[in-house]
Amino acid sequence: MAKITAKEVEQVARLARLALSEVEREQMTVQLDAILAYMETLNRLDTSAVEATTTVIPMVSVMRDDEVRPSLSQEEALANAPDRADEFFRVPRIIED
Repeated sequence: MAKITAKEVEQVARLARLALSEVEREQMTVQLDAILAYMETLNRLDTSAVEATTTVIPMVSVMRDDEVRPSLSQEEALANAPDRADEFFRVPRIIED
């Protein structure tokens, strides 16, 4: 017995903005039903002893730790600015009225 109906497939197709032919709808119903059946199989497995993972590849952070260091003064930061307005960089306007 199908777990997903043709009407549900039509709803999913509409949400995904897909125009499915009748044959495609039937194929999608069979395929989605198979996916849901497989998910039921997976849900029956006991995974209580399995550690949660986010990736199967060991990840190492390549970022350095943040360190407080002296930064440029405002005058040094603005020294090579092509255009400035007082203590600020002047940039072209990108938002129109």
